[in-house]
Amino acid sequence: MSLSFDKKISEVVQSIPPSAIRRFFDLANEMRGEVISLSIGEPDFVTPWRVREAGIYSLDQGNTHYSPNQGYIETRSAIAQYMKRRFHLTYDPVSEILVSVGGSEALDLAARALINPGDEVIIVEPCFVSYKATVLMAHGVPVIIETKQEDEFKLRPEDLEKAISKKTKYLILGYPCNPTGATMTRSDLERIVRVIERHPDLIVLSDELYAELTYGDDPFVSIATFPSMRDRTIIVNGFSKSFAMTGWRIGYATGPSQLIQAMNKVHQYCIMSSPTTAQYAVIEASLHGDKEVKEMRDEYNRRRRVIFDGLNKAGLTCFEPSGAFYAFPSVHECDMTSEEFCERLLKEKKVAIVPGNAFGACGEGYVRISYASSMENIREAMKRIKDFVADVRSE
Repeated sequence: MSLSFDKKISEVVQSIPPSAIRRFFDLANEMRGEVISLSIGEPDFVTPWRVREAGIYSLDQGNTHYSPNQGYIETRSAIAQYMKRRFHLTYDPVSEILVSVGGSEALDLAARALINPGDEVIIVEPCFVSYKATVLMAHGVPVIIETKQEDEFKLRPEDLEKAISKKTKYLILGYPCNPTGATMTRSDLERIVRVIERHPDLIVLSDELYAELTYGDDPFVSIATFPSMRDRTIIVNGFSKSFAMTGWRIGYATGPSQLIQAMNKVHQYCIMSSPTTAQYAVIEASLHGDKEVKEMRDEYNRRRRVIFDGLNKAGLTCFEPSGAFYAFPSVHECDMTSEEFCERLLKEKKVAIVPGNAFGACGEGYVRISYASSMENIREAMKRIKDFVADVRSE
């Protein structure tokens, strides 16, 4: 007699749907024939050789043991130098930096370290799929702010003000944005900061994983660079996207010592430490990886322009992305849901993309297209999407 575990599994876990990103990725893998996948945020670049070599050398030297819970001090020091050089932020490597297993673990650590049951967390959607899940699993209450294409998917200060209550614990700010490709300029952030300053207990969790991947005239600006924000902001960053190190599973959090140490307490019991080999590789990436990052960023920018031009030619309205490596075109005019569009595109033209509602309810009517793929794949995918849209409109 088999056991039924329906009543044994946490109600919170049962309430969280499986990732739609992975669903379409798996569907594409199951199909026969030549499927072009623009569904996963996985750089097609190989980790730069100098970084791989540092990891290999660490193994050759026998560095195969546990690291300190918070990460090797050499790794944290390298990250501190990187943060100061690239983003003009100064952190104490001893107490204000935590090395995590990817940026996703750092998001989870922050939720579990900060949230008491019933605390509210403001989430700006469309957004990375983990934000809401981490809050729910920490028994917090997500408070959703929906952004719109006509506002370039930016957080508006008046919407933030309305969302704040006495129960608000922190705001998750994810720019450059996955999935929209939106960014926030310094002037955009100034307006947000003025709202936050009126609420002295409000903490900001700034997901800056795509900070190195911005395009155009406006450079990336961290909200932590504002004088009033440095000591109430936790930055989550990592090496997966900009350094093409997804498989190394290495990220970090920076922020006020008291908050970082609370996160480290959760980390040391649940994960213990980050991969040793990856930490040695990160030292090289942090100190000497700028050239390779620029080369990858320049290539993403070329692909971005091809994607944006291709979507326009296909007749799909698209906000021009200015960061990360995603486009978020509207499919409203195709008279079908986001999931229907993606399912038919996959079956009929063998192109895998992700429905926009995977990133929040306001993402319905949009789809996410990743340009972290080869130019050859992107050009062919754009042809197939153009043909598909023409077919749909002729029905």
